[in-house]
Amino acid sequence: MSLTVTAAAALARTQAAETERARMLSPVLADSLTDAGFARHFVPKPWGGEAGSFTEAAEAVAELGEACAATAWCAALYAAHARLAAHLPEQGRQDLWEHTPDVRIAASVVPPAGTAEEARPPQAATPATATSDAGVRAADPAGDTAEGWWLEGTWHHASGVDHAHWILLASWTGSAADRTVRLFAVPREACEVSDTWHTLGLRGTGSNTVRLERTFVPAHRTCTLADLGRFEPGRDRCHSVPYQMVAGAQFLAPALGAARQALRDWHELTAHRIRPDGSRAADAPAQRAAAARSSAEIHAAGLLLDHALQQADLGEVTPRAVAENARDFALAAELIAAAADRLVRAAGLRAQAEDCPLQRRWRDIRAAAGHAALDFEAASTLYAQAQATVDEAAR
Repeated sequence: MSLTVTAAAALARTQAAETERARMLSPVLADSLTDAGFARHFVPKPWGGEAGSFTEAAEAVAELGEACAATAWCAALYAAHARLAAHLPEQGRQDLWEHTPDVRIAASVVPPAGTAEEARPPQAATPATATSDAGVRAADPAGDTAEGWWLEGTWHHASGVDHAHWILLASWTGSAADRTVRLFAVPREACEVSDTWHTLGLRGTGSNTVRLERTFVPAHRTCTLADLGRFEPGRDRCHSVPYQMVAGAQFLAPALGAARQALRDWHELTAHRIRPDGSRAADAPAQRAAAARSSAEIHAAGLLLDHALQQADLGEVTPRAVAENARDFALAAELIAAAADRLVRAAGLRAQAEDCPLQRRWRDIRAAAGHAALDFEAASTLYAQAQATVDEAAR
């Protein structure tokens, strides 16, 4: 993916300011992510995908993040959502990827929303088959014996949805005894998208609100959250890893790239800054300490991410390994956020300018680090539970 990722990164850098103003990617920028292979990276091989590694995906996302964190965020999620969709039944996968693996999938999974009612629809309620411009089947020709669900409601924060072909929507199903979260694959054209994404950071992700009127979703376009990463013989490694073992990476990698570039931005801002006494500001002990500490924190975050994803790609999958990855993702996010805070403070008044690249990267990093998947308290709880299990087994 490296050459096409580099081309996408160059375009993202050129369009970064406009992406933020528009609060979404341009169509050509979204297409460049597809050309770079993000949409197909985790698509199963029988459907023309790569079934690629987590490490490779994160490296590509971080490279994009150096150019534009919002673009990298969308790229990471287009890839990650294909991994989720790979757990649909065979017919559902065919609906998505029959014509091409280059299908952009948006999602609103956490928290689950809307209402889902299990149903056996009448013949008249079944939509006709249609094919979108992207060559994606838009509806299923299910007959009056088809099983499925009636789905409706409002879902928030569906990143990259304006350029998606399909959307995964999560809703609670079942009674109290067997209540579970179920994912539903819905064609983008079946949904109404509302422009609700007005934020401090990651403005360009277009993480808008999705509304769906009462719509029948065939059973083969659904799976449960518990299905994600469930081991099955013959399934590729990337589809056999528990969701929590890798979930944080898709939000951390864009921030890591942004932090690496933020450090370069800081050096550029301070290189020619002169203090009232005529000395270079960059030579002051406090400035040197800010640069050294921040660079070390960013480097450490990269090492934590790489180690965790090597474990996901190649290591033994155990509850403790899952908890360690969640812990390391969350800690890496804290390190990156602390580094960005320090760099902005040390850059002086220039960093407060609206058009300052360092300020934009700081806002994006702060927004990414605030994602629930990177919450250290939740990760520490998971880690403590796993450690308690290990301790109990050792007794």
